Amino acid sequence: MSMPLIDSFGRLHTYLRISVTDRCNLRCRYCMPSEGLQWKKREELLSFEEIERLAAIFVGMGVNKIRLTGGEPMLRRDFPELVARLARLRESGLNKSRLNKSGLNKSGLNTTGLKDLAMTTNATLLAGQAALLKEKGLSHINISLDSFKPERFEQITRLSCFEAVKAGLHEAIAAGFSKLKLNMVVIAGFNDDEILDFAAFASEHKINVRFIEFMPFKDNDWQIDKVVTFKEMKTTLDKHFQLSPAKQEAGDVARDFELAGGGSLSFITSMSESFCSSCNRLRLTSDGSMKSCLFYPAEINLRDAMRQNASDEELRGMIRGCLAGKPEAHPPAEEIAARDNRSMIEIGG
Repeated sequence: MSMPLIDSFGRLHTYLRISVTDRCNLRCRYCMPSEGLQWKKREELLSFEEIERLAAIFVGMGVNKIRLTGGEPMLRRDFPELVARLARLRESGLNKSRLNKSGLNKSGLNTTGLKDLAMTTNATLLAGQAALLKEKGLSHINISLDSFKPERFEQITRLSCFEAVKAGLHEAIAAGFSKLKLNMVVIAGFNDDEILDFAAFASEHKINVRFIEFMPFKDNDWQIDKVVTFKEMKTTLDKHFQLSPAKQEAGDVARDFELAGGGSLSFITSMSESFCSSCNRLRLTSDGSMKSCLFYPAEINLRDAMRQNASDEELRGMIRGCLAGKPEAHPPAEEIAARDNRSMIEIGG
């Protein structure tokens, strides 16, 4: 019988982030260096068949949420087809007659199926595609946007395409995804003066805005004095908005608050208040490496094993081996900044 994905510190893992490409059409300063990155060749990337196989294995081990990331996932050719393939892993697509009361199927896999299929995107290619992706089975969507000011947007992304992102954002709102979140990386002295504008947008459009503390990665010019902490942000917001703590689910990485009148705000407190003790996430890079922790360099390559005809049981063993090495917590920010880890664009956002 296959046991749930529980690490050596007792944390249950039900959330898998799959990077489908390392390529991006933006050059965000906190995510990637301006030059020097070598994109993966097509044959180095996981094929749709390989992604689907691994996703099914993870779901069979208890994963109930998958998020597709990049780079920019919509750069992957025929991306809506991949969404449709993975949507088949939903609970409605399982043969429920094969499940017993404990959620175990006859092969002993601990699963109730995939519940949420999500995507994180920069929205540059979303206009004209949002409704189609929802139709194909995408349930949740996160849009990364760090400024409502076109000039500032261009400064941080190194490209001029704000209007395309704006169009994609509003089309996604109109499409009616079950959850839509707007992600803002807050950087002191750069865009922290727009926190109130983003909160007002959440209230107006009845969506969730997530404020993310600036995190250190390879070559992203991180400095401790550029971090705006959760407490600092909330102090500013409390002067203008009425925030009420929202009900939290197990494994949530954000501190969630409801806005009076509708909409909500969340805070990703990776730097000031670690959520490592409740982390339920695993990551799969575009070239098939599994990472148990975003800030932990160690990884294991599942792509190579598949291409050497590894069985599903052998792949499950590799997954458990990687999970067994997951650290209890990530090190202090300054130590993370000095470590030799992949850049965010290479890991998957």
